[in-house]
Amino acid sequence: MTAPHPHKARQGLSRLWHATGYSLQGLHAGWQEKAFRLEVQLSILLLPAAFLLGQNWVERMLLAGSVLLVLIVELLNSGIEAAIDRIGPELHPLSKKAKDLGSAAVLVSLVLLSLTWGSALLARFVV
Repeated sequence: MTAPHPHKARQGLSRLWHATGYSLQGLHAGWQEKAFRLEVQLSILLLPAAFLLGQNWVERMLLAGSVLLVLIVELLNSGIEAAIDRIGPELHPLSKKAKDLGSAAVLVSLVLLSLTWGSALLARFVV
């Protein structure tokens, strides 16, 4: 039986401290991606707007949640792309499929954001 990875042996506050550091490193790595930077810039505009546009806490959370979901999915997509790129630069149908599926997930999250915000704007200003 092999010994557990040293990171897995941490417990309590030490584990939480290190996990937070790894998460911050992940955000830094995400910031290196042009799409993520663009989506963060969009979220800087939309998150405050969610609290102005939403008329109750549910609406505010749906608006803000759709924005945050795009960021989450983009980070996961970047992780998939990095893992595929680690395997090698050669073209392979499964690598293409993995990258395309990640990209499609980002697109679906953006469609959800658009529908959520469009519905809220219509309800607030048109209907």
